[in-house]
Amino acid sequence: MAEKTWKDYKEKRRSRPLPLKGIRVLEVGTLLLGPVGPGFAAMMGAEVIKCEIPPVGDTARNMTPFGYLFKEAFPPTFSHINVNKYWFGLDLHKPEGQKIFLELAARSDVIQTNLRPGVMEKWNVGYHHVKEINPRIIYLSKTGFGQWGPYAEENRPSNDGAAQGLCGYAWMSSFPGQPPLKSGIYPCDDYGGLMGEVAVLAALHRRDRTGEGQFIDLAQTENIMRLMSWVWPYQQITGKTAMPSGNRDVSICPADTFYCGDGAFLALAAPAPAEFKGLCAAIGKPELAEDPRFKDHLTRLKEENATAILKIIAGWARTKSAGEIEALAEKHGFAAARVKTARDVIEDKHSQERGYISEIDDPLLGRYRDGGFPVMMSKTPPRVKWGVRPVGFDNEYVLTHHLGKTEDEIKQLYGCGAVGKWADIRGRKPPSDWDGKSGLIMARKEGGME
Repeated sequence: MAEKTWKDYKEKRRSRPLPLKGIRVLEVGTLLLGPVGPGFAAMMGAEVIKCEIPPVGDTARNMTPFGYLFKEAFPPTFSHINVNKYWFGLDLHKPEGQKIFLELAARSDVIQTNLRPGVMEKWNVGYHHVKEINPRIIYLSKTGFGQWGPYAEENRPSNDGAAQGLCGYAWMSSFPGQPPLKSGIYPCDDYGGLMGEVAVLAALHRRDRTGEGQFIDLAQTENIMRLMSWVWPYQQITGKTAMPSGNRDVSICPADTFYCGDGAFLALAAPAPAEFKGLCAAIGKPELAEDPRFKDHLTRLKEENATAILKIIAGWARTKSAGEIEALAEKHGFAAARVKTARDVIEDKHSQERGYISEIDDPLLGRYRDGGFPVMMSKTPPRVKWGVRPVGFDNEYVLTHHLGKTEDEIKQLYGCGAVGKWADIRGRKPPSDWDGKSGLIMARKEGGME
């Protein structure tokens, strides 16, 4: 089945249609929570116009690990989440900029923003402003705490780290007796962005049936709370506070991360009866499967029993290499995988074969490798077509192609500051080796366009 369905998938996916072709999204997003979702939509073929206030643009253009900029131009995080977009430098502080935005909104399907409650309304481009001219609009507002409630009324700012702390995620991610542990990646931004797109797709489906758009209110903290699974019903039912447990899974036993004899770490799980028997055989102690303390899964989950079996496994793991345990797991039918570094993952033959990490050939940035869309679709495969661009890179294309503006009208918009381009600052401007033409759909020159 796999051979028949996925034959030549990597080779042919660039020539196949995209699932969201024909959907237009206006993004007024900054940092990660705002742009992540439209980035998913863009990889699925939606036409995403990213509106940035010129000349500095998105704050995330400064967010980069250890100050590194790809080709001395763009941060890796910013480059990763903003592919396939059109770049429009539009100043929404100005009435002329607000008018242009509303003209685009009248021709769009979705608007996404992650500015604090009330900002878009202050700029006269909020949901009710847009709904008057386009009742079919899907308007998604992504904020730290939603549109109402005490934190929203306090106008609190938020980011991924704050959300991890405020919703208990950092608390639950730690080890017993240790300080909270913030994830080094951005789960609240990425998961919030993903859930936003789920809501947008549902709203588009309803619009197909009713003709009506709607407003979507997404709170970053509530989204990551949903990801925390058993914590909330457990507390409600038992009256006990859920406590951090490190790498141990308190709902599955045995399931933990173990230190191996070769210095590697290994994640292991064997909850099902056959899996646990296989693990006991691999350890060389098949009688453990009949031990009253470990006879069934619910019994093993009791704290004293779980502690006992995990101690036995930990002692055994220190006598084996991670590779030896992986081989035993394959032979005896339980799950075991060494904990890999980021480099290990990139070099892994499975990752290479699947093609998730693939080469992008961009006219501005050249060839580089990055992760694409994490789901394969046999008929309409999502994909990366191009990378990030400087602030206002596609102004002429957006104004001419979508709004039919003349050269004189565009000149006036530049003149009043309603539209603009990048500042001479790294992260905002093109790479130093840009030839002035590559990547442009439509260029502007003195006295007109070309």
